[in-house]
Amino acid sequence: MTHSSLSPAPTICLLRLSALGDVTHVVPLVRTLREARPQAAITWVIGKGERRLLEGLDGVRFVEYDKKSGLAGMRALGRELRALGLADGRFEALLQMQVAARANLLSAFIPARRRIGYDRARSKDLHGLFVNERIPDRPGIHVLDAIGSFCEPLGLRQTQVVWDLPVPAEAREWARAQWPQDDVPTLLISPCSSHTVRNWRAERYAAVADHAAQRGWRVVMCGGRSQLERDTTDAIMAAMSHPALDLVGKDTLKQLPALLERGQLLMTPDSGPMHIANAMGTKVLGLHAASNPARSGPYSDLRYCTDRYDDAARKYLGKPASEIAWGTKIEHDGVMDLIGVDDGIAAFERYRADHPGT
Repeated sequence: MTHSSLSPAPTICLLRLSALGDVTHVVPLVRTLREARPQAAITWVIGKGERRLLEGLDGVRFVEYDKKSGLAGMRALGRELRALGLADGRFEALLQMQVAARANLLSAFIPARRRIGYDRARSKDLHGLFVNERIPDRPGIHVLDAIGSFCEPLGLRQTQVVWDLPVPAEAREWARAQWPQDDVPTLLISPCSSHTVRNWRAERYAAVADHAAQRGWRVVMCGGRSQLERDTTDAIMAAMSHPALDLVGKDTLKQLPALLERGQLLMTPDSGPMHIANAMGTKVLGLHAASNPARSGPYSDLRYCTDRYDDAARKYLGKPASEIAWGTKIEHDGVMDLIGVDDGIAAFERYRADHPGT
């Protein structure tokens, strides 16, 4: 077996704890590994919520790590992995796909012969000390493609992107029950990112939602159970002159993909639901100013995104986006105000122009 090849039935460990959008980006890599090595034993060290989203993914054993458990939890995870009965007590390869300090330290407790990490340009928090191989340095690509390149040191290539998220039939049944199955197109709005500076103003969401309603669309609010999402949704609905269906906090992580699948278009900032919707085949009206849509927007289709990232770079960093490091986040207070209501309406109308009858 050459250094770059895999055995016929390799044991592979994936380390990517969070967040929802990022673990969604890992699923095509799992599909690539499974296609190339159907007998592979894949273990994924993952966060609690992320596991709930992906539970049932074919051919993957999940091992959950609680970030609150600290060093004791890392030691316990190491013991759990060593108890799996691996050949010589180690995985054939660890794919260390998270460069944060906690993940880097956690990786030291994972027994593996080959420890594959990011190239030097994308390394941080002493990442290089915990890996012995690196993926190719390939700037200017989407996050999903960067994650997909983790199979390249193993002698493989991710030549197609397949998600096929594990969505139970009962989750789809729940989603179908939330509004009638009719010919009325549906605009979903998931208004909050975990990075609050990426969030748009409530009255601007409301203006685009009202525009959609005036065009005969159904408007459905969705999101998690945080107080921020509740308050933001209440503010949007209070500012609207048309009714909207409020499903915020009413779905589970297993039901979320099924819910997003039912809409024609999702309006959201750079967030987990953006990438889950994209994986489910739903088009995304992405709101981008703090982050670059070419790097972290909806992977399959950017046509309906607003893009004020270059304006943000010029305003806050004093140079165009082409002159700043790939992946730079411009998370300054007020950055999302660069996206106007007209931008959102124009993106919505681009979708309608491409989809006659909506």
